[in-house]
Amino acid sequence: MKTYASKGWRPTAVLLLLLVIWESSSRFLAIQEWLFPAPTTIIREGINGWSQYAPHLLSTIQLTLIGFAIGTLIGLAVAVILHLIPSLREAVYPLLILSQNIPIIVLAPLLVLWFGFGVLPKLIIIILVCFFPITVAAMDGFRQTNREYIHYMKMAGATRSQLFRKLEWPHAMPSIFSGLKISATYSVMGAVISEWLGASEGIGVYMTLASSSFRTDRVFVAIFLIMILSLSFFFIITQVEKRMIRYQTEGERDANG
Repeated sequence: MKTYASKGWRPTAVLLLLLVIWESSSRFLAIQEWLFPAPTTIIREGINGWSQYAPHLLSTIQLTLIGFAIGTLIGLAVAVILHLIPSLREAVYPLLILSQNIPIIVLAPLLVLWFGFGVLPKLIIIILVCFFPITVAAMDGFRQTNREYIHYMKMAGATRSQLFRKLEWPHAMPSIFSGLKISATYSVMGAVISEWLGASEGIGVYMTLASSSFRTDRVFVAIFLIMILSLSFFFIITQVEKRMIRYQTEGERDANG
């Protein structure tokens, strides 16, 4: 709280200043609401239109959580396997990098063509945007484990499994959480993109319908909802990280003392 009180007011002040400029410009220049609505118009639509976009919001949250969970498990599994099998890492890692150079917006129609309009292609899109940051972050965390600690445990007779479970995995936790925070924000974007493929509900569908009917205020509502979801997921993972790292630190302190 002290950190926010001393530094958090600055971005808040900048945000409020931008909103004031936005609101003043919209009124002073008499910009049409369908072209560029004022913040008060967007807020009013966000409050009054809750019953219309609430089902879409819940659908996007559900899709995002499922895709993020599966992407996290796959990302961690791939990172562990490639770390424990160096020869496989040398063969597969370049392919993983190449896979990220394929634009998702281009791959999405192919997934629909192959798997239809069900949930599967949407989950695949979210998984594709989630697993890579987690895999790379986890592998970097494993590699950055202190070499002296590894040498000490080997001298003590630790097996490869014990090295990984008791040393490499705990020391990689900060890096893993960094990948999780990146993937959490990407997962919302992936969910919205997947909903553009022909879903029946979701924030992506709500945005498409609003855009086609020139309801720009609703488009901005959808944009702000996406931003709020991304920030919320980021905040939740940050809080889990603090608790996990603190618990791990306390456990190590108790073991040493």
